[in-house]
Amino acid sequence: MKKLLLALTAVAAMSGSAFAADMARPYTKAPAPMAPAYNWTGFYIFGGGGGGVWNANDFAQSNAGLVPLTTNQQVGGDGWFGTVGLGYDWQFNTSWVAGIFADGQFGSLRGTAQDLNLNIAGTIKQQDAWAAGVRLGYLVAPNVFSYVNGGYSGSHWSGTTLLGTATGLASGLHTNGFNTNGWFVGGGVENNLNIFGITAPGWFMKTEYRSAFAQSKTVNELVDGTNALGANSIHFKPWTQTISTSLVYRFNWGGPAVRY
Repeated sequence: MKKLLLALTAVAAMSGSAFAADMARPYTKAPAPMAPAYNWTGFYIFGGGGGGVWNANDFAQSNAGLVPLTTNQQVGGDGWFGTVGLGYDWQFNTSWVAGIFADGQFGSLRGTAQDLNLNIAGTIKQQDAWAAGVRLGYLVAPNVFSYVNGGYSGSHWSGTTLLGTATGLASGLHTNGFNTNGWFVGGGVENNLNIFGITAPGWFMKTEYRSAFAQSKTVNELVDGTNALGANSIHFKPWTQTISTSLVYRFNWGGPAVRY
């Protein structure tokens, strides 16, 4: 019995010493998880829509030497469009992203072109446009990207029947469709849809403003029926502004990975 009591006393003494040693050690928390890590590098596609307005410098000129016949007038229009595109982004540190992209717009930004020398005018519209450029931005949050962009752009405009501005009657003249080229600048914000409480890895939404400046274009006035060149032409230089919202899919986006 004495031996048993001695053994139990020894075990109790060792257990108490171990507990005391544990209590003497400073308390340390388990390491907290780091912020989610997102990878913005990779290819993406997008599609959406929006609205736009355009203004243009417009004056009549003689086809004999392209001599101006009227003072410069401001004309314009507005409308809607759909857009599709693709691109590639590269996240080159924890907060900065650069990329290249190309897109197209298809719709109807409708307005007026006119020749005040002959007092004739017609309705034209920007039917489609394209752009190719670069963008650079900052991650204001791990899954929110604010950026600026710029590059080359072009657009196609419809032809029109030219009517008398006072009478509304056919003048016997028309214009054919034409293309313009130039450059653009803009910017926007792109964010992962998870911030809205939607479980959608790889899916994003972006909203973008764009301002496109086209080179001047000589729009010939043509005789109905024969397409013979008329005496005048219209000098046309448009500036187009658009706002669009698109749904984006990123192929390499796997959602946040929690790091320790």
